[in-house]
Amino acid sequence: MNLLMILFVIIGLSFLILIHEAGHFTSAKLFGLKVDEFGIGFPPRIFSWRKKKNILDKSGNKKVVEGETEYSVNWLPFGGFVKIAGERGEFSAAEKISDEISGSDESKKESQEVDKSRLFFSQPAWKKSVILLAGIFMNFIIGWFLISLAISIPAPKALVISKIEANSPASSAGFAEGDIVKNFSNSTDFINYVNANRGKQISIDVLRQGKELNIPVTPRVSTAQNEGAVGVYLENAGHPGENFFLALIDGFNATVNIAWMTLVAFGQLIAQLFLHGSLLSGVVGPIGIFGVAQETGKIGLIYFIQFLGVISVNLAVVNLIPFPALDGGRFLITIIEKIKGSPVPEKFEMWFNGAGFAFLIVLMVLLTIRDVTNIF
Repeated sequence: MNLLMILFVIIGLSFLILIHEAGHFTSAKLFGLKVDEFGIGFPPRIFSWRKKKNILDKSGNKKVVEGETEYSVNWLPFGGFVKIAGERGEFSAAEKISDEISGSDESKKESQEVDKSRLFFSQPAWKKSVILLAGIFMNFIIGWFLISLAISIPAPKALVISKIEANSPASSAGFAEGDIVKNFSNSTDFINYVNANRGKQISIDVLRQGKELNIPVTPRVSTAQNEGAVGVYLENAGHPGENFFLALIDGFNATVNIAWMTLVAFGQLIAQLFLHGSLLSGVVGPIGIFGVAQETGKIGLIYFIQFLGVISVNLAVVNLIPFPALDGGRFLITIIEKIKGSPVPEKFEMWFNGAGFAFLIVLMVLLTIRDVTNIF
């Protein structure tokens, strides 16, 4: 397994999650909310820092103070997180900057009111909505940009092995998913060549991770229905590239189509799970996504960029769905609060998001188990 490729995949997927959290962080900062922490990766922590700034005290002297937001770098490199003060409705003593300010009881009371106005739960519905949807917006924009970039860069035509049948001549010969078949411009030419040499040993040149290999294989004389003589699934890859500004238009259309397909697939996944108690065969979990990312990276950088764009759009759509624990679910609660004119009970929100989070964890575990089972 290529360690460099694994590193690229981790960085790429983490970047998409970090961009999502950066959307929440930036919008909260623009509205003047108190942000306790912005973390790169997940704890345990490696190190952290706070920005320092110069202020004038009451005497007019310069004083260096630390910023209120802690920036941290953590050991688990799978995205990031942002802690916005008052995000869960609490207003604890730890969130009152006024506790750090000396003065009379009256001044403390005034500063507490100012501090409370900087907490998430105190914001009007439209500000809450912007902050909640900012991460989704960032993922959509980055996905659109990456897909457009991939379209604009010329990609040489290639015939790629996308899947290999078990117990087939191809699997026995040593072909691998992601191999680029040389000397054939399309799948039709390859199939015709293989069928013309059934029962005879032939040599196929492939490109694997930058290395050219010559692999001997003997096509099967007879095959079952929908079974190939060699046992490989092929994809025709490559495009000429186009002007970036034109690519933005094509990229936007592709992004919208991907978003719609993601929404449909998520609906089918939930329906299949609740109605039939099983998972859709085409849906993969974290390990499956990691594996697909590696395979696209083997084909070429352009395809890896395109894959990251697709995943970014997927993240945007899934988070927009009004499901508990997701941004869309929290946005739904904000709308309900606006309509009824008062906050929903804190216990209800806790159970609502807790149930959704538990469901998503179970779903990820089931998908991961299936991914691991498919590997072995």
